[in-house]
Amino acid sequence: MNYLVTGASGHLGHQIVEHLIPKLQKDDHLFGLVHRPRPADDIEYRPADFMDLDSLKRAFQEINVLVYIPSKTYVTADRLQELKNVIAAARDQHVDSIVAMSFIADQANNPFIMAPFYHQMPNLLAQSGLNYVILKDALYADPLIPYLPELIDRQAIIYPVGDQKMAFIAIDDCAEAFAAAATNPTIRSSRQTYTLSQKTAYTMPELAAIMSKVTGQPIGYQPVTTKEFGQIYAEDGDGDELASMYAGGAMGLLSTTTNDFEFITGRQPIDMEKFLTANYH
Repeated sequence: MNYLVTGASGHLGHQIVEHLIPKLQKDDHLFGLVHRPRPADDIEYRPADFMDLDSLKRAFQEINVLVYIPSKTYVTADRLQELKNVIAAARDQHVDSIVAMSFIADQANNPFIMAPFYHQMPNLLAQSGLNYVILKDALYADPLIPYLPELIDRQAIIYPVGDQKMAFIAIDDCAEAFAAAATNPTIRSSRQTYTLSQKTAYTMPELAAIMSKVTGQPIGYQPVTTKEFGQIYAEDGDGDELASMYAGGAMGLLSTTTNDFEFITGRQPIDMEKFLTANYH
């Protein structure tokens, strides 16, 4: 069995690779897709460009299971073309199954800039004739760790979501679920969608209380407006995009929790307090 992980050098992709390696059987092979060739370490890398169909066809040669992690572009049309190219190349090379990453902000009425891409993903895959499974990630808990010093200084979370809850998941838990799904013939060809989340979603006062307990510092909740949030983080290059995501959060569209992680992996995901405690120094 030949597996290929796109974005294999990124945060999620690299951790998927780390979880896949111990699951491989004797005759299995694992490949990583990258934009530029790089020295191989644990796996063999294949160069390709999502916008270059021929390069994808070459990269997908003799691949049985494709783990598709979308690129980070915030241009919806480019992302949709990317997915169409991935599907076309997978069909051309007779890939058996696609394990596709999606995101909980995929509703038709969600103002998140990339929601149209995630909303259309199930239809495009369903129409492809390919076997697939879609794993929708909740918000990643990991960025909260480097964010904590700023929150301690502010003494408050500022997410503009009002009294709505948000659902989170650790990246490493996501990676474990992707590896488990990719190596499970029934799940990877189920043509179903699963949502990866912790067991509990949190209002911002609830999240702030956990942060205060973990850090020993007073952290409350003082939301800014969506516009102000975008301006505060404009220098990071994705202020508007994040603001649009939290606008969806204010509508209650980032709060989905399920038992899907446990169904796929056989264990419960790490909860927020344990995650923050384990990673905050």
